[in-house]
Amino acid sequence: MPSAAYPSRSRAKSEAFLRGAIDIHVHPGPHIASSPRSTDPISCAREAREAGMRALVIMDVFNMSTGTAWMVNQVVPEIGVFGGIILNTVYGGMNPRAVKTALHYGSGARYVSFGAHSTYFQAAKEGRYQDGNWITLKDHYPEFAEEELSRAIRIPLDDPTPELVEILECIAADPSLYLVTGHVSPGEALRLVELAGDFGIDKVLVSNAVVEGMTEEQMETAIEGGAYLERLLAAHTHTTPIPKTHYYVEEKYAAMDEGLSGLTSTGVAGVAEQIRRIGADHFIIGTDFGVYTLPTPVEGMREFIACLMDMGLQDEEIRKVSSINPGRLLDLQA
Repeated sequence: MPSAAYPSRSRAKSEAFLRGAIDIHVHPGPHIASSPRSTDPISCAREAREAGMRALVIMDVFNMSTGTAWMVNQVVPEIGVFGGIILNTVYGGMNPRAVKTALHYGSGARYVSFGAHSTYFQAAKEGRYQDGNWITLKDHYPEFAEEELSRAIRIPLDDPTPELVEILECIAADPSLYLVTGHVSPGEALRLVELAGDFGIDKVLVSNAVVEGMTEEQMETAIEGGAYLERLLAAHTHTTPIPKTHYYVEEKYAAMDEGLSGLTSTGVAGVAEQIRRIGADHFIIGTDFGVYTLPTPVEGMREFIACLMDMGLQDEEIRKVSSINPGRLLDLQA
């Protein structure tokens, strides 16, 4: 018999939570050959549709995913598939022209992210263990610093640059868009939250890579600024400490996931405790799945939900972080 300490849990219940759920962070491919995928966008959308999910948001670190989303929506009806743009160094970093193009290409952007692996904060700490010693790419390969760091995004903590102003104005002009901080530093992310308020941008998502390094006080500041906090399962799996080339085509630049020299600090149990303590109203969960060493994104979403069930989160809390809150980002009614 279930008790208050051990509420009813089952695989069937975790699958039921997928009905209406939204994964706001999937990487189903295409991708570079050095980082194979577990699935393609069409197969991923079909699996999500069969599971009863409402929507997927495709992230692509090499290309605007608005064209991919448009194509998937033509052949996989009855589920929403959305795309956007991540301002990585393939676009030269802070590029307003790339953002303007993404707004009108394919299905049109629903998010603008200020970089992933190629923000300055992220790229400067990318590294791996080599012969038992931790090396950073920037220190080990001078050409990495020249080619990547020189183009990587930095968010000024004082006055925004003209390029940043132009991008923020683009986001503010389209209420369907939401701003994603990208893998910037906590201080830079809080500055973006502040600027979003100044420019009248209503929807902001603080990326998981940022939340992982935030103090609780910084999280509260972001929340007070109207932002959601993203928590992703991929940061807490067996693949996190494995060197990969998620972003760089050069094999020598293979790095640990998230640029960390070890495991992330919280784990899924810590994520559940954050949601419980700070409040489910302020969190959105997703998978960040797509790499071939992990299950497909749909199964990853089920596993994340099952873990939160194991940690004792209430049904309504799970619905908020997996369906209601991401639905608000995408203007989808629950």
